[in-house]
Amino acid sequence: MANSFGADSFLVRWIFALVLVLGTYNPSPYSFVGWLLGEEFSFGPVPALVGVVLLIAWIVYLRATFLSLGWLGVLLGVVLFSCVIWLFVDLGVLSMESTGALTWLALLLVSLLLATGMSWSHIRRRLSGQLDVDDVED
Repeated sequence: MANSFGADSFLVRWIFALVLVLGTYNPSPYSFVGWLLGEEFSFGPVPALVGVVLLIAWIVYLRATFLSLGWLGVLLGVVLFSCVIWLFVDLGVLSMESTGALTWLALLLVSLLLATGMSWSHIRRRLSGQLDVDDVED
């Protein structure tokens, strides 16, 4: 079935979201932001092209996420993932002083939220059997 959705489908969406998030920013110098802030950076067509491609990808992911989850769903996702970070800190798995680890975890969770937004219509259809209006073919 061409419209089948499974864990592999979610994984692909999550990998793309993770590449987008970490490619845009991460604590290492190996990201678009790190490249822009590097000492040897000079603006030209390549950084402009990469910036526009990243902007387009962010718009696609954010639009799909907000359309499928809505503001309340995104807010609930942020609160859920914030509670996960709080739990890790409370259990002593993570320290508030380890800002690098907190940043990596926050970026990972942002990518999961984006992947969930990209996948939510499929997940809801599997759970409830209900189709979104966008899913109906002409």
